[in-house]
Amino acid sequence: MRRAWNAWRWLWIVLAIPATMAAGQPIKLGELNSYKTFPAFLEPYRKGMELAIEEINRGGGLLGRQVELIIRDDNGNAGDAVRVAEELITREKADILIGTFSSAVGLAVADLAKQRKVLFIASEPLTDKIVWENGNRYTFRLRPSTYMQTAMLIPDAAKLGKRRWAIVYPDYEYGKSATAAFKQQMIALQAGVEFVEIGVPLGKIDAGPVVQAMQDAKPDAIFSSLFAVDLAKFVREGEVRGLFKGRPVFNLLGGEPEYLDPLKDEAPAGWYVTGYPWSAIATPEHKRFLDAYQGKYKDYPRQGSVVGYSAVMSAAAAIRKARSTSTEKLVDAMQGLAVDTPFGRVTYRPIDHQSTMGAYVGRIAVKDGKGVMVDWKYADGKDYLPTDDWVRAHRPPN
Repeated sequence: MRRAWNAWRWLWIVLAIPATMAAGQPIKLGELNSYKTFPAFLEPYRKGMELAIEEINRGGGLLGRQVELIIRDDNGNAGDAVRVAEELITREKADILIGTFSSAVGLAVADLAKQRKVLFIASEPLTDKIVWENGNRYTFRLRPSTYMQTAMLIPDAAKLGKRRWAIVYPDYEYGKSATAAFKQQMIALQAGVEFVEIGVPLGKIDAGPVVQAMQDAKPDAIFSSLFAVDLAKFVREGEVRGLFKGRPVFNLLGGEPEYLDPLKDEAPAGWYVTGYPWSAIATPEHKRFLDAYQGKYKDYPRQGSVVGYSAVMSAAAAIRKARSTSTEKLVDAMQGLAVDTPFGRVTYRPIDHQSTMGAYVGRIAVKDGKGVMVDWKYADGKDYLPTDDWVRAHRPPN
């Protein structure tokens, strides 16, 4: 009898060891991004992620396990990003991939996620293709797309009734996508509208000739998707040469602190922008995030901070809903997933895997020697998406 009991006891111990070990292993989020290429956005983004990880682990983790964030730099290059993502999957055994900034890099990692059948939460890349033309079962996108953010600016643009528009954009996937979205939506609302387009190399704008070419085109108004150093150079050269005098200007992302703050009192007053007026948002969910962020970092959040925080919280919500780290269960959980973010609750739409996160829309003013957003409102992302029939016609089946 004793021999039989001992045999059962040892069998129970042997069977229990793997479960015990598994329970002790951290859940791994593999994050890749262009930290050296776009530090202004991605340093705050990293802080937002780390704040989310700290809050999750302080609350007991997920599935009884701690959560580990494994970060890699993709050098802003699609080839390097695919190599890094493979390393996160195979060597680091990441349960979920998150991240990427550049639209071209995001598309490359999305394609890898499809091939390797791993969940990829694209936090920042804005190209429409990532959820529409190149959409796949394993890829979901957090931020509002170029189509969505352009749509948020279109009502004011169309209201002005300007006929001839000059468009300046970074000549890669994001800029091309933003330009196409602006033209498509303006043509639908205003007959006889004309466009003059100027593409510039990302991060390498020669602002003098660009501004001169735009002046020579004699536009009635300007639409820009420039950001970071390209935007700053364009603003300064345009002000010197009088390009913006008497011409309304619309700029995607221009109200984000990452790109607005460095301009200080040179911020282009009157521009229509999407952005993040962090100091003026009084909602309970944003106040909680703001207090936690400032308490940890003694600094104010940027747009990147919100995106990084919300990306990690999206992964956490999927794991809780799936009650598993199995990829197929996680992907199923992402369909219609609701996530609480500093901008309020967002939902990942089953039809195209786009979240309903919105953006703040307003105009730029200069106060106390720095640029701020004024006359702003929150544009809920769900109100700026095409019809389901349009999505079905442009997205391949999962």
